[in-house]
Parts: sequence; structure tokens; C-alpha cells
Amino acid sequence: MIKIGVIGCGFIGTQICLAVDSGAVPAEIFGIFDFSDEKANAVLKCLKSSSPVKCSPEIMIESCDLIIECASQDAVLKYALPAAENGVDMMILSVGALQDPDFYETLEKTAAANHSKIYIPSGAIAGTDGLKAAAVANLSSVSVTTRKPISGLAGSPYLIEKGIDLADIQEPTLVFEGSAAEAVVGFPKNVNVCATISLCGIGFQKTAVRIIADPTISENIHELEVSGDFGRMKMIIENRPSPQNPKSSYLAALSAVSTLKKITSPIQIGV
Repeated sequence: MIKIGVIGCGFIGTQICLAVDSGAVPAEIFGIFDFSDEKANAVLKCLKSSSPVKCSPEIMIESCDLIIECASQDAVLKYALPAAENGVDMMILSVGALQDPDFYETLEKTAAANHSKIYIPSGAIAGTDGLKAAAVANLSSVSVTTRKPISGLAGSPYLIEKGIDLADIQEPTLVFEGSAAEAVVGFPKNVNVCATISLCGIGFQKTAVRIIADPTISENIHELEVSGDFGRMKMIIENRPSPQNPKSSYLAALSAVSTLKKITSPIQIGV
């Protein structure tokens, strides 16, 4: 039974802890961390059979087999390398942090040298298995179109920088078009799916991204299109936002739990 630490006690972190607490995942929650004591205490109150401690990520790195990051890109940049150096596995939800090629290469080499693993759930998108398989041959194009309600894009650095006022948007409006590398910086809490797709396929610079602010919808909708030697693939996912955070999809939390189940299972399914 692996010992895990959870960084971030929002909706995703809570769902992971509840899955372990219910016995659905054979693991032990050693510790939890969040800058908000209120969020951390809320997680503790909802657990019935687990008694994790509130502790720093540094203590988790010294004590756990697996650390699950569901907080922010900053948390990835701060704790992923120390965890890998200590031989601790890490599951990363804020995948946009990996768009920096130097950081990615250093993390990969450090993890390999210390026999640790970096796990990246598919998140709020489907089709990653097919994309990874297709990428074994040649891929000619990969694009992601993300359509989100206004509340799901509030506070995005790109919109603030460009002076785009979401309150002025009354109909579906294209607010960003560019590479995944630009998207994950400009929308760090919104487009982790683009980062995951980039890592599965042709990289951050070549993956095309369009982001549409749509006041007429309540779902987070992602459309993936891939072309290559294998043929063509198109997939549309209409995600319900998580109850606590409209910037994140419920499927992202389910994906994290599913990945944890896969890590702890003797049988592995999928690419």
C-alpha cells in the first residue's frame, strides 16, 4: 500500500482523498497541504477512515511514496524536482508547468536518475491513448479548441494583459488563437488539456489552440482534431465544471482518481 501526499485541497484534491478514504484505491493518505487552512480542514472533516496530517510538501517529500499535485503550476516548479531527487513519484495535474523545455528535460533526467516516476492524467480530455499511439508514426497536425463559459475564464492573465473585459462578451467570442505554449502561460488554470495533448503529440509549439468565451453554455467543451499517417481523429468532450471551481472540469478529478487506481493496480489497460 503506497503512502501519498496531496498538495492542493480544492475539488480535485478532495475527490482524491475521498476515493482513498472510501477504499476505492488501496493507498494511505499520509498528509495534505493547502495555503488555505479552511480548505485543508474541510478535507479532514469529510474523511471517515483516514487521518492524514496537515504538513508541508517538504515533509511529504521525506515521507511519501507518491505526491499528487493539484494546486498550481508554481507548485510543480517548486516541488517536482525535489521529489524526483528524493526518489519520490509525482502525479502532476497542473501540466502547463511542463511547457518549459529546460524544466521538462531536467525533471525527466532527474526522475530517471533516481528511479522515480512522473504521472500525468489525461485530465478533462479524451483521446490521449489514441494520440500517443498515432504519434509513434508521423503526425501532421494537432489542434484543440476549448469553449468555456465566462466564469471559467475569469482572471486569466492573457485576458488581463490584452484588456479583454469578459463582461462585454454577449455571444461566443474567440479570445485566443495561438500555440499551446502561449495558451498554458496565458490561461494557467484553464487549459491543462492543451499541455497534456502537447506532451502526447507534437509538442507545445506545434499544437494549435483556440479558446472561445461563450456566455451561452455552462459546460467546458474541448474539441481535439488530429491528422497523421494513421488517418484522422476528431473528438468532442462536453464537461460539467466541478461544483467548487468553474475553471476545472469534473472529469479532471475523475481522471486523477483513475490514474491513482492504475498506479496501484497490477493490471494496466491502455497505451
